[in-house]
Amino acid sequence: MNIGLYFGSFNPIHTGHLIIANHVANHTSLQQVWFVVSPQNPLKPSSTLLNEYDRLHLVQLAIQEDPQLKATDVEFKLPRPSYTIDTLTYLEEKYPQHVFTIIMGSDSFCNLPRWKNFDLLVKNYSFAIYKRPGFEVSDTYGAEVIVLDAPFLNISSTFIRTTLQAGKSIRYLVPDNVREEMERNRYYK
Repeated sequence: MNIGLYFGSFNPIHTGHLIIANHVANHTSLQQVWFVVSPQNPLKPSSTLLNEYDRLHLVQLAIQEDPQLKATDVEFKLPRPSYTIDTLTYLEEKYPQHVFTIIMGSDSFCNLPRWKNFDLLVKNYSFAIYKRPGFEVSDTYGAEVIVLDAPFLNISSTFIRTTLQAGKSIRYLVPDNVREEMERNRYYK
């Protein structure tokens, strides 16, 4: 099976993430998109992160009725911080029947040379890249790349957290069941 891996903190997951995952699942040869919930991103501070199991649960709630989308906690079991190459090595050993493609925004793709074992990533994996404003994919670094014009919503997890902390509504920014779970547990307050 061809699997797209959508890595992220998903702190919290929002409608923008879901639109991208749905677009990639429907407009590429990938048969499933797995949300890889990262417990710790080596390029981001972890102080503002909600507990990884709570973030995973919110992703599961958001995608529960879509068979093309799946949430995985694979990085919870790996050394921290999480590095994409280590996760891919683990997944290939655990699921040799699958072929993995990395899903990322063009902004992240432009930073790829900073990633651990960048040369192995571009040599051994393909990339599904969704365009982000201001970040053109001018160099593919020799990787197999498909660039997608996915619908873009300028929503960020940071904006959602700030909005919640200000006591304002996040309706329509996240699925209703995710919003209700966040409100019930007072996440990010």
